[in-house]
Amino acid sequence: MGQAQISEKKYTFEEYLKMEEQGEIRHEYYDGEIFAMAGTTMNHNRIVGRIRSFLEGIFLPKGCDVFAENVKVEAIQNFYYPYPDVILTCAPEDISGTYIVRHPSILVEVLSKSSAGYDRDFKLRRYKGIASLQYYVLVSQNDCYVELYTRTDQEGIWIYQSFDSHDAVIPFDLLGFAMPVAKVYEGIVFVDEDGEK
Repeated sequence: MGQAQISEKKYTFEEYLKMEEQGEIRHEYYDGEIFAMAGTTMNHNRIVGRIRSFLEGIFLPKGCDVFAENVKVEAIQNFYYPYPDVILTCAPEDISGTYIVRHPSILVEVLSKSSAGYDRDFKLRRYKGIASLQYYVLVSQNDCYVELYTRTDQEGIWIYQSFDSHDAVIPFDLLGFAMPVAKVYEGIVFVDEDGEK
């Protein structure tokens, strides 16, 4: 999801939270700067919905919860608060919370042309610092391509895998499930971001 800086003013974290609670437009927060979140394509929205629905089917019965697009995650306390496209958390304090997920297990970003570099580099480096995070998933909306980063037991070491076939299955062994790529792209007709098929 793209973003644009909306002000040269630096905001305290408390000012940012108050603005978010009172406003209708979502903003990411990074070191005092705020960035308005851009709209998305229909395929972006569909893919987010497919992933959220799949995860809810598995994790709601286990007492976990899944949020999409309008809930922020604490990537760096009082410093960086982005809005991932899908968040899975099983932490009771997140589930009973109001605005912020602090202990995600899975974060998903659906890529656009404008956000792909940001999601693969800037967000990846900061998301890796979230102690509870076990998986970071990047999903293309323009073709069949899913990237998976999996935390290992070794400090700072993550495993990277990619999946480019509808027949592939994405393993989430640390959480005891797998997600077929076909479920991610169910009913999706690929178009470029200008609407061309």
